Amino acid sequence: MSNPVDSEAFVSHSLGALLHLARRARSAGSPAELGFIAVNETLALAPYRQAALWLADRGVVALSGVVAPEANAPFVHWLERVSRRLHAHPPEGGVVSPGSLAAEDAAEWDEWLPAHALWIPFGTATPGGLLLARDTPWQAGEIGLMGEWADIWSHEWHIQAKPDAASRWRMLADAWPDPQRRHALRRHWLTAHGWRFRLKRWRQANAADLRHQLASLWRRRTLRYGLLAAGVLLFPVRFSVLAPGELVPAQPAVVRAPLDGTVDKFFVAPNSQVKAGDTLFQLDLTTLSSRLAVARQGLVTAEAEYRQSAQQAVFDPKSKAQLAILQGRIAERQAEADLLAAQFAKAQATAPRDGIVLMDDPSEWIGKPVTTGERIITIAGEDDAEVEAWLGPGDVIDLPPGADVTLYLNAAPLAPVEAHLRYLAHEAVSRPDGSFAYRLRATLADGQDKPRVGLKGTVKVRGDHVPLVYWMLRRPLATLRQTIGF
Repeated sequence: MSNPVDSEAFVSHSLGALLHLARRARSAGSPAELGFIAVNETLALAPYRQAALWLADRGVVALSGVVAPEANAPFVHWLERVSRRLHAHPPEGGVVSPGSLAAEDAAEWDEWLPAHALWIPFGTATPGGLLLARDTPWQAGEIGLMGEWADIWSHEWHIQAKPDAASRWRMLADAWPDPQRRHALRRHWLTAHGWRFRLKRWRQANAADLRHQLASLWRRRTLRYGLLAAGVLLFPVRFSVLAPGELVPAQPAVVRAPLDGTVDKFFVAPNSQVKAGDTLFQLDLTTLSSRLAVARQGLVTAEAEYRQSAQQAVFDPKSKAQLAILQGRIAERQAEADLLAAQFAKAQATAPRDGIVLMDDPSEWIGKPVTTGERIITIAGEDDAEVEAWLGPGDVIDLPPGADVTLYLNAAPLAPVEAHLRYLAHEAVSRPDGSFAYRLRATLADGQDKPRVGLKGTVKVRGDHVPLVYWMLRRPLATLRQTIGF
């Protein structure tokens, strides 16, 4: 039997915590604060690890430890399905287990929640419930205390929270499969907006009245302007998006560091013309020349030792046995000297083709250590240019092969560059500013002056024809879907 003193202390602590929470709920200044109290401060009544507040007309309203739940997060979608099932089929005693859920939802239980969960419904005034989860089983006293707190909280929510547009539409979507609820909701909306009287007059009108009403409606300026506006909104326009772009080499030749070292000097300037075989830059030769000199001196010494042993071998059999070893040492020294001589020759990089040198300021490279294969210079042909643009995830539209692309250069806005789509990347890559975008490449159209590589501007990409209203509302509709979640 438990200690009566401990039981009295527990009851006193629980009642004090319940009174404190009731006072906090009554003094809450907004529905958001009420949601925060439900998922975070309920911890004063009983320990738990996770909490989620779900309401039938709003979905997942609050999560413990989170400022605002992300509507498109997988965890929130899973909670939506679980909460709807628990609301429709409350578990006995409020204790939730994977067996209380659908098979596909129960399979994800261990991924999202601890082993023991408790569902606390709010009642008919505030359809919804509070889901609490922890690692230890729930006691009967804790469940009863949570039920009292749920009644207090739902009463305060019913007083403070007014249905908004999103909750009304959500209620309509939930009621649609049920004919009785749908009819009651329709009757409420017709009464609230005065449509019942208009509908009754419309049914009582005969054909002549109907014709007369249509004629009178047509004489109204508002109707004519409305039809004109509808015609304008449905007018087909070319779907297009804008994105930052520039002119880049189509098939550049990249000159990389031939070996590890330090850049010593450049023999070309940025944007200068070069021919194939021209020297571009040179790495520091101090270390290489020293190693080459040592290798060559080692080769001379090995050859001298061989000659001396060859002379002694005439009279000394022991020296004759050393000749094979000395020959191997000469071959080793020769290979080392040849390798260093080849690296010494490669320390000067040459142009692989004719073209224009594309590079940063040479002074930033001089004295900078480089590794083998590091890009240093790009060489592009004079007419070897194409358009490159970066489309954000919200600007990727269906583009037919060879779609029209126009680049409006910042340096020459009145002389746009026309091009045709070559390819659009299927995967977004990270940009230097931290955003993600899809790379677009377009080939320049024939019969126009080719501007130089490196000029930047704004790219306009044209797709298929769509109604004007869709072109205007595409982004607002996308934002709306991300906000309301359906």
